[in-house]
Amino acid sequence: MKTTAAALAATLALTLSAGAAHAADGAKPAMEKCYGVAKAGQNDCKAGAGTSCAATSHSDYQGNAWKLVKAGTCTATKTPKGPGSLSPKS
Repeated sequence: MKTTAAALAATLALTLSAGAAHAADGAKPAMEKCYGVAKAGQNDCKAGAGTSCAATSHSDYQGNAWKLVKAGTCTATKTPKGPGSLSPKS
């Protein structure tokens, strides 16, 4: 009985420590700039001439306005004007 309890305690301790390590690693996912996916006024920065920075895009899915998205998801993001882009769209 003691062996079973000790094995269970060891398994639980390993599971908890692995979970804590994974949470620390995944706390801040890698991000990338994705052009053409932000709604008007919801871009993170740079929206072309006449704009200063965040929240200054003039139209939905503006090609020269970017939003930070989780790395690897930009080009798979679909909008009515096509997929997101890793570089400014015309």
